[in-house]
Amino acid sequence: MSNFVVQAQRRDPLTVYGDGRQTRSLCYASDSVAGVIALLDSDVVDPVNIGIPEEFTLSELAQIVIRLTGTTSPIVHEPLPQDDSIRRWPDIERSTTRLGCHPREFPRGPSLHTIVWFRSEV
Repeated sequence: MSNFVVQAQRRDPLTVYGDGRQTRSLCYASDSVAGVIALLDSDVVDPVNIGIPEEFTLSELAQIVIRLTGTTSPIVHEPLPQDDSIRRWPDIERSTTRLGCHPREFPRGPSLHTIVWFRSEV
């Protein structure tokens, strides 16, 4: 998502690799940190996914960034890199049941807050 925001702010084309149907899950840093702290404070030694159980296609994310930034940047498709995953979606059952860790914020895609932050930092 960060690449999309930076490209949109520069009015560069937004690069989507592959057909755009591969998925990603977004999570606020505050929820990630809370999950890591909960894991460190626990006796759980198994792998635990921390995140949000909601996924978006890369095409959806690119469209949301275009809408929120107001850019006229087009979306361009490039070949999918061989090692790029098709689906990134965490199963957070262990973090919710064993750590009692529940995401407080469920992003509905890139937020205006995130885009404003990028404007001030990039």
